[in-house]
Amino acid sequence: MLRAHLKVCCIQSPAEARLAIEHGASAIGLVAAMPSGPGSIADDVIAEIAAVAPPGIATFLLTSRTDPDAVVEHVLRSRVNTVQLVDTVLPGTYAALRRWAPGVRIVQVIHVQSEDSISEALAVQDEVDVLLLDSGRPAAAIRELGGTGRVHDWEHSARIVERVGKPVYLAGGIKPENVREAIERVRPYGIDLCSGVRTDGKLDAAKLGALVAVMR
Repeated sequence: MLRAHLKVCCIQSPAEARLAIEHGASAIGLVAAMPSGPGSIADDVIAEIAAVAPPGIATFLLTSRTDPDAVVEHVLRSRVNTVQLVDTVLPGTYAALRRWAPGVRIVQVIHVQSEDSISEALAVQDEVDVLLLDSGRPAAAIRELGGTGRVHDWEHSARIVERVGKPVYLAGGIKPENVREAIERVRPYGIDLCSGVRTDGKLDAAKLGALVAVMR
């Protein structure tokens, strides 16, 4: 049994989705257009992968859209069962998703940069189903909304996990070499990773297997 749920992000194809699931992933991340970062694929490919995912697998659409109508349209067109909001969304977005996509779970990303991230997580937890702690820099000149391969301050993340009442995924620079420490220090519901199990941009079965071996 894995010591935390496993979400493999930046999935590029149905074959990569199968590989991740065969290694125990209960969730796969499908990255739409982003201002920066790796792993984005076309919306029609996202819909194709989501359509062939087995029952019980969470299919995450990573969207950088922030307008309620745009987010809902993106979710419905992608036919996923989970939406990962990688940016701060406009008022009314959560309500619009609940109304027009009631079966879709809402995941809000918190980019952990300081203690202020704790207050940010507490402020949105009642609106969403899951929180995901990442290492982006939304205010950078070229905005970073994920896929940085960078570890943030896990002390802040651990405090968020302790205080919120929702499941929390931990992302940002996680790989076979540090996944045990990440789980022991933060105690997240799940681990989310992309670059840590890839070689030349492709999902690497050996790296993924090594990470899962540690997680077991």
